[in-house]
Amino acid sequence: MSKAKTSRSVKSDTMRAEYDFRGAVRGKFYKPLDKGYTIHIHKPNGTTVVKHMTLKEGTVMLAPDVREYFPNSESVNRALRCLIPLMPKKHRTKT
Repeated sequence: MSKAKTSRSVKSDTMRAEYDFRGAVRGKFYKPLDKGYTIHIHKPNGTTVVKHMTLKEGTVMLAPDVREYFPNSESVNRALRCLIPLMPKKHRTKT
């Protein structure tokens, strides 16, 4: 076995010394999409177009693994309508 392989396997579960996360803040750049986000489009002519995007009221974001099973709004609505009768009456709310 070469030295490179040996040293990698021994220290594979430790952080390198040059990575210092003491001043780091977890989730510093995370923003929920429901608060909106800004897109900067840099055009070849040197101009920049700024668009602020927000989700429409009633929009629901599906996780990627759920999206595999529910490819469109109708399939999601159909599944949720099947679950409504199973919910306790005290948790049902009318909109």
